Amino acid sequence: MSGGGWARVLVAVLALGPTVAPAWTDSDDVTAEDAVVPKLPRARVWVEDAKGGVHEVDAEVAATSDARTRGLMWRESLPPGQGMLFIFPGPEEVLAFWMRNTLIPLDLVFINAAGRVVGVVDSAVPHSLVRRQVGVPSRYVLEVPGGWCQQHGIKRGASARFVGLERIRVTP
Repeated sequence: MSGGGWARVLVAVLALGPTVAPAWTDSDDVTAEDAVVPKLPRARVWVEDAKGGVHEVDAEVAATSDARTRGLMWRESLPPGQGMLFIFPGPEEVLAFWMRNTLIPLDLVFINAAGRVVGVVDSAVPHSLVRRQVGVPSRYVLEVPGGWCQQHGIKRGASARFVGLERIRVTP
Protein backbone atom coordinates (compact mmCIF):
# COMPACT_ATOMS: atom_id res chain seq x y z
CA MET A 1 0.00 0.00 0.00
CA SER A 2 1.31 3.45 -0.82
CA GLY A 3 2.19 5.96 1.90
CA GLY A 4 -1.05 7.85 1.21
CA GLY A 5 -3.05 4.64 1.57
CA TRP A 6 -1.53 3.92 4.98
CA ALA A 7 -2.27 7.48 6.06
CA ARG A 8 -5.97 7.02 5.15
CA VAL A 9 -6.08 3.73 7.10
CA LEU A 10 -4.44 5.37 10.11
CA VAL A 11 -6.91 8.27 10.05
CA ALA A 12 -9.82 5.81 9.81
CA VAL A 13 -8.52 3.73 12.73
CA LEU A 14 -7.85 6.76 14.91
CA ALA A 15 -11.37 8.02 14.25
CA LEU A 16 -12.69 4.83 15.90
CA GLY A 17 -11.45 5.90 19.32
CA PRO A 18 -8.40 5.65 21.60
CA THR A 19 -5.94 3.07 20.38
CA VAL A 20 -2.42 2.15 21.35
CA ALA A 21 -0.65 1.57 18.09
CA PRO A 22 2.77 1.65 16.53
CA ALA A 23 3.83 4.41 14.19
CA TRP A 24 2.95 3.56 10.59
CA THR A 25 5.57 2.97 7.97
CA ASP A 26 5.41 1.72 4.40
CA SER A 27 7.63 -1.20 5.34
CA ASP A 28 7.54 -3.95 7.91
CA ASP A 29 11.34 -4.14 7.81
CA VAL A 30 12.89 -3.97 11.26
CA THR A 31 15.72 -1.48 11.49
CA ALA A 32 18.61 -1.61 13.94
CA GLU A 33 16.94 1.27 15.80
CA ASP A 34 13.69 -0.71 16.12
CA ALA A 35 15.51 -3.68 17.64
CA VAL A 36 16.98 -1.61 20.49
CA VAL A 37 14.78 -2.04 23.54
CA PRO A 38 14.58 1.21 25.52
CA LYS A 39 15.21 1.09 29.26
CA LEU A 40 11.87 1.55 31.03
CA PRO A 41 11.05 1.83 34.73
CA ARG A 42 9.82 -1.36 36.39
CA ALA A 43 7.07 -2.16 38.85
CA ARG A 44 5.56 -5.24 40.45
CA VAL A 45 2.01 -6.24 39.64
CA TRP A 46 0.14 -8.80 41.73
CA VAL A 47 -2.95 -10.26 40.10
CA GLU A 48 -5.41 -12.45 41.99
CA ASP A 49 -6.77 -15.58 40.36
CA ALA A 50 -10.32 -16.96 40.60
CA LYS A 51 -9.36 -19.09 43.65
CA GLY A 52 -7.71 -16.28 45.62
CA GLY A 53 -4.12 -17.12 44.68
CA VAL A 54 -1.84 -14.24 43.79
CA HIS A 55 0.52 -14.17 40.82
CA GLU A 56 3.39 -11.70 40.54
CA VAL A 57 4.53 -10.04 37.32
CA ASP A 58 7.76 -8.06 37.04
CA ALA A 59 6.61 -5.40 34.58
CA GLU A 60 8.27 -2.77 32.48
CA VAL A 61 6.13 0.35 32.76
CA ALA A 62 4.98 2.18 29.64
CA ALA A 63 3.96 5.53 31.10
CA THR A 64 4.82 7.85 28.20
CA SER A 65 3.26 8.19 24.78
CA ASP A 66 6.37 6.81 23.07
CA ALA A 67 6.62 3.82 25.41
CA ARG A 68 2.90 3.06 25.09
CA THR A 69 3.14 3.29 21.30
CA ARG A 70 6.12 0.93 21.09
CA GLY A 71 4.92 -1.52 23.73
CA LEU A 72 6.42 -4.97 23.22
CA MET A 73 6.92 -4.60 19.48
CA TRP A 74 9.87 -6.44 17.97
CA ARG A 75 10.47 -8.51 21.11
CA GLU A 76 11.29 -12.11 20.27
CA SER A 77 10.33 -13.48 23.68
CA LEU A 78 8.81 -12.58 27.02
CA PRO A 79 9.94 -14.75 29.92
CA PRO A 80 7.36 -16.20 32.35
CA GLY A 81 6.64 -13.83 35.20
CA GLN A 82 7.45 -10.75 33.15
CA GLY A 83 5.30 -8.30 31.23
CA MET A 84 4.58 -4.69 30.41
CA LEU A 85 2.19 -2.43 32.29
CA PHE A 86 0.66 0.38 30.24
CA ILE A 87 -0.53 3.34 32.31
CA PHE A 88 -2.79 5.93 30.71
CA PRO A 89 -3.14 9.50 31.98
CA GLY A 90 -6.44 11.11 32.77
CA PRO A 91 -9.84 9.50 33.06
CA GLU A 92 -10.43 5.91 32.13
CA GLU A 93 -11.21 5.17 28.49
CA VAL A 94 -12.23 2.20 26.42
CA LEU A 95 -8.78 1.20 25.18
CA ALA A 96 -7.87 -0.88 22.15
CA PHE A 97 -4.59 -2.48 21.16
CA TRP A 98 -3.35 -4.11 17.99
CA MET A 99 -0.37 -6.39 17.44
CA ARG A 100 1.35 -4.90 14.39
CA ASN A 101 5.12 -5.53 14.65
CA THR A 102 4.54 -7.68 17.74
CA LEU A 103 6.31 -10.99 17.25
CA ILE A 104 4.87 -13.03 20.13
CA PRO A 105 1.34 -13.87 21.32
CA LEU A 106 0.31 -11.84 24.35
CA ASP A 107 -2.51 -11.85 26.88
CA LEU A 108 -3.90 -8.40 27.67
CA VAL A 109 -5.34 -7.74 31.11
CA PHE A 110 -7.45 -4.57 31.24
CA ILE A 111 -7.58 -3.03 34.74
CA ASN A 112 -9.60 -0.07 35.99
CA ALA A 113 -8.36 2.72 38.28
CA ALA A 114 -9.66 0.83 41.34
CA GLY A 115 -7.45 -2.17 40.53
CA ARG A 116 -10.23 -4.43 39.25
CA VAL A 117 -9.67 -6.59 36.16
CA VAL A 118 -12.44 -5.49 33.77
CA GLY A 119 -11.53 -7.88 30.97
CA VAL A 120 -8.95 -10.19 29.45
CA VAL A 121 -7.90 -10.81 25.85
CA ASP A 122 -6.28 -14.24 25.58
CA SER A 123 -3.37 -14.91 23.22
CA ALA A 124 -3.65 -11.95 20.87
CA VAL A 125 -2.27 -13.04 17.51
CA PRO A 126 1.06 -11.45 16.49
CA HIS A 127 1.26 -9.15 13.43
CA SER A 128 -2.49 -8.47 13.52
CA LEU A 129 -4.25 -5.15 13.02
CA VAL A 130 -7.41 -6.48 14.69
CA ARG A 131 -8.36 -4.14 17.53
CA ARG A 132 -8.18 -6.00 20.85
CA GLN A 133 -10.42 -4.48 23.49
CA VAL A 134 -12.89 -5.44 26.21
CA GLY A 135 -15.35 -2.56 25.74
CA VAL A 136 -15.04 -1.35 29.34
CA PRO A 137 -13.10 1.74 30.51
CA SER A 138 -9.60 0.96 31.82
CA ARG A 139 -6.66 2.90 33.23
CA TYR A 140 -4.07 0.11 32.98
CA VAL A 141 -3.33 -2.74 30.60
CA LEU A 142 -0.96 -5.52 31.60
CA GLU A 143 0.59 -7.51 28.75
CA VAL A 144 1.92 -10.95 29.67
CA PRO A 145 3.01 -13.99 27.64
CA GLY A 146 0.17 -15.59 25.66
CA GLY A 147 -1.61 -18.26 27.69
CA TRP A 148 -0.58 -16.80 31.06
CA CYS A 149 -4.10 -15.76 32.08
CA GLN A 150 -5.58 -19.18 31.32
CA GLN A 151 -2.68 -20.95 33.02
CA HIS A 152 -3.17 -18.89 36.19
CA GLY A 153 -6.96 -18.54 36.18
CA ILE A 154 -6.98 -14.76 35.69
CA LYS A 155 -10.46 -13.56 34.77
CA ARG A 156 -12.69 -10.50 34.79
CA GLY A 157 -13.46 -9.45 38.37
CA ALA A 158 -10.02 -10.32 39.75
CA SER A 159 -8.06 -7.68 41.61
CA ALA A 160 -4.65 -6.26 40.81
CA ARG A 161 -2.19 -4.43 43.01
CA PHE A 162 0.78 -2.33 41.92
CA VAL A 163 4.04 -1.66 43.74
CA GLY A 164 6.55 0.88 42.50
CA LEU A 165 4.25 3.18 40.52
CA GLU A 166 4.51 6.06 42.98
CA ARG A 167 7.89 7.06 41.54
CA ILE A 168 6.77 6.89 37.88
CA ARG A 169 5.55 9.99 36.07
CA VAL A 170 2.72 9.33 33.62
CA THR A 171 2.61 11.68 30.63
CA PRO A 172 0.09 12.11 27.80
